[in-house]
Order: sequence, then C-alpha cells, then structure tokens
Amino acid sequence: MSMKSFHEKLEKLAASIPIDLVAQAPRLCLKSPEGPQAGRLCHQATGLVLSVLAAASSALAQPVPNPATTPTPAPSPAPTAPPAASMPDRPAPARPDGTKSAQNSALANEITPELDLTIARGLEALAAEQDADGAFGSGRYGKNIAVTALACLAFMADGHLPGRGKYGKHVERGLEFVLKNSTETGLLAADSTNGPMYGHGFATLFLGEVYGMTKGGGETKYATRVHEALIKACTLIQRSQNSEGGWRYNPVPYDADVSVTICQIMALRSARNAGIEVPKQVIDKAVEYVRLCQNPDGGFRYQGNPGTSAWPRSAAGVASLYYAGIYKDDAIDRGVRYLADSAFPGRGNMQGAHYFYGHYYAVQSMYLAGGDQWARWWPAIRNELMDRQQADGSWPDPSVGPAYGTSMALIVLQMPKRFLPIFQK
Repeated sequence: MSMKSFHEKLEKLAASIPIDLVAQAPRLCLKSPEGPQAGRLCHQATGLVLSVLAAASSALAQPVPNPATTPTPAPSPAPTAPPAASMPDRPAPARPDGTKSAQNSALANEITPELDLTIARGLEALAAEQDADGAFGSGRYGKNIAVTALACLAFMADGHLPGRGKYGKHVERGLEFVLKNSTETGLLAADSTNGPMYGHGFATLFLGEVYGMTKGGGETKYATRVHEALIKACTLIQRSQNSEGGWRYNPVPYDADVSVTICQIMALRSARNAGIEVPKQVIDKAVEYVRLCQNPDGGFRYQGNPGTSAWPRSAAGVASLYYAGIYKDDAIDRGVRYLADSAFPGRGNMQGAHYFYGHYYAVQSMYLAGGDQWARWWPAIRNELMDRQQADGSWPDPSVGPAYGTSMALIVLQMPKRFLPIFQK
C-alpha cells in the first residue's frame, strides 16, 4: 500500500468515529454491565484508543511524501470539525429502561451570566471558611467531617481537584483532613462528629468522587491513601447495614432511618462508579428498606414504622432509589409527584432547619428524572437560591452554619455543570 493510500484510509477511519462518542467514552466505560472491573479495563482500552487517534491526527497533519518530486511546503491544515455547540443535537442516550435523565439534555440558558457571578462569589466566601488544618464548619459543627466533605464537593463541582485549579489547594487541604480522620475500623469521623454515619457517608462520597475524577488517584500523591481509606469506608458501610437494609447514626447494624440510609447509598454508588466492588445484595437490601419507608401519598417517613411524610426526607428517598439503579418505578413516580406538590421552589413555604438538605436531594431527584420535571424545577430553584445569597456571598444555615449552607447551595447551583461523576450516571 502506498503512503498516500495509507493516509486516505487512516483519515476515513478517524472521521468515522463520532466526536461525541470519543468525548463520552471514559464515562460510558463505567456503565459496563459486566461490573466495575470490566469498566476499569474498558477505561484503560479507551485511553489506548484515544492515544492512537491522537497519533493518527498528528500523522494526518503531515504532508504525504512523494519521492518522485522535489519537496514542497506543507499543505495548509484541513478545516477542523465545527465546535460541539454548532453540531446537530443528538437525542440523549436512554437508560436500560428507556428513561432519560438531564445528563445529556441541557436546557436552554441553564447557566446564565448572573448564575456564574453568584457561584464565583459563593466559592470565594466558602474558601474563606476553611481552617488552617483543612476543616470546614463552625460552632458545635466546627471541624466537622461532613461539612468538610460537602465543601470540597462544592469546589469539585466547579472543576477544582486536589492541587488543581484556583481552589485546588482548598480541596487538597480538605482531603488531607478527611484522610487524617480515617480510623482503623474504616470510620471517617472527626472529634466533633455529630451522628458519625452522616459524616461517614458524605466523606466516603467525597473520597469516591476524588478517586473517580483522578483516575483512581493515580495522578496524585494521595493515590494509595485514598484507595485504602475508600475501601475501608465502604467495608464499614456494608458491615453496619441492619437487617431491614438501612443505616442509622452509629456504625452498628441495629437501627435505620431513611435520612442516614441515602448517605450510604450515594457513597456506595460513587465508589462503584469509580471501580470499587460493592456487593449487589447490599444495594438490594437498601432498596427494600427505602420502599418500606414510603407512604401512600408518595412521600417518605423517617423510619419503617408508621409516620408522616416530609419533603426533605422524601427528596432523599427518591434520590436513593435512583442511585440504587432504579430509574422507572411507581415508587419514583409517586415520590416525584409528591415533591412537585409539596416542595416546589419559589412558593415561600420551604424555610426551615432542613431547607438546604432537602433541596440538595430534590434537585438531584429532578435532574435524574429529567424531561419536564427538570425543566420546571431547575429555573425555580436556581432563582430562589440566587435570591437567598447574602451580600458576603454566603448562604447561612440556622442550624449548621454558613459553610454547610454555602456548600449545599453551591452543589445545587452547579448541577448543570455536570462535573461530579455521581451526577453523571
């Protein structure tokens, strides 16, 4: 085969691969039906393919030598492909059951200049809340591992990773604080911990996101420590699941409530997305418990025994089913309707101790529901939170403090950026 023919074939091959498929390939690998290990191998293979394509692109940019003629100047580069924004829209990929989240279905004007300014001011205010040892929190929630984890997730939602980006040092210091508070049993808890499994769930979620966003931590000096702490943290979650399938405040398998349970489900989902093995039966039991806590009105009660529905824990209940891998189910449909009727942003009746907690899970539920639910919910919660921001850029929470409220508000407002892997599945 002549060199010219080789270049022509190579060019056709490169052109035949959809640009959006190449861009999404690493994410798609983690959806492998064969489990996390297969996903890891897929990710490695994808990296090799992308490297070959990069080399091919470089080769295609070179002139084809012709020994029969004298050398000529290199030809002008071929026109590049149009930017993604100008390419024809493709339908969002469906989940196995045919439903679609908002992951690849961005709304018009999801992110506005006003929102960008709000987020920038919020991140600056949040950075000022960090202690010298990397911890976040104040008052009785000072140096709190849950607040620290959520603050770091708020920075990561803007693309800042340990040691990278404007707030990379803040994430790195927060990560160091969390790792230093990893105990021999696997529990992630600081001295001031209130309800250790709450903090453990959020901190494990944070470690899972770090592990997933830095190729298993292999690109950072924290690789081994993050992996070991994450494995131990997940093992503790599995061992402390009670007979009903849920979790409660302490790492013992005696009791459960839906609020603590969702923290553990999200943590395990994040770890599994990053390639950590999570037994299927653990998730199946958790789903049984969450279903047990749903009332006939679609809302969720605090525990399995009879009780009233409340919108914050109902948002957590719906989100937990999604993160357990259930995307189309009567329980989800009823839960989403309950949230739309009881907690729609902007009605002025959602002030209270669990305001940020509730909207943290509600926006995730609507994002994962996608379609009209997301289209209605997102502009409403975006505008409400922007209106609630203080002059100093923070969002104070009356119970837990400004670092917590600001972190939660920023995570909600940055959902459309789609940086955190936990929101991409």
